[in-house]
Amino acid sequence: MLEVRGLHAWYGKSHILQGVDLDVREGEIVSLLGRNGVGRSTTVKAIMGQVNARGNVRFRGEELVGRKPYEIARSGVGYVPEDRAIFADLTVRQNLALGRKAKAASKFDEAEAFELFPRLRERADVAAGVLSGGEQQMLTLCRTLMGDPKLVMIDEPTEGLAPMIVALVAQFLDQVRKRGIPILLVEQKLDIALELSERVYVLGHGKVVFEGTPAELRARPEIRKEWLEV
Repeated sequence: MLEVRGLHAWYGKSHILQGVDLDVREGEIVSLLGRNGVGRSTTVKAIMGQVNARGNVRFRGEELVGRKPYEIARSGVGYVPEDRAIFADLTVRQNLALGRKAKAASKFDEAEAFELFPRLRERADVAAGVLSGGEQQMLTLCRTLMGDPKLVMIDEPTEGLAPMIVALVAQFLDQVRKRGIPILLVEQKLDIALELSERVYVLGHGKVVFEGTPAELRARPEIRKEWLEV
């Protein structure tokens, strides 16, 4: 589904990504791990066309590097940014509606969003800006699915959330996988990433320093100590 080769990215003159290679296959969750500042968020932003990048990013056989973010979204890549990017003055219903693609019937609708997260039903006609952080995260996850993506990239979905909401987000990710939609997950909570993922990549200094299964990462304490532990 997604093939990244030799991906380099910059913020101004700062060279952040220095040749990242990764793959996401159909129906799997792949986690991108690493300490803050190593390039995890930059990787998904580069794939989404939001930062200056060089290299090859092929999605379902099509090259994405050089395309506009809205073109990449229309090709079927869903993106949940770290800052959630809700429309604060619009209601929950209106935010969900904005996620729909024009002239396309989505396999995910408002009713399913409310079934997954009953709290959104209760707040359906409330302005999104007054929602709690957890409710906003529920909303942006569901809004992305409204666009019927073929792959979803999610940046730090559990950051700053209460344990109960973290559990709900983990259930949501599992539901997405059951629908056959692959996920590229940027996550800091190692236990969640290892529980949900088929494969993991660890970034360090803008490069992939480990690639393997959760079991293989659990068996490599030296990798966890050098690149993941604070």
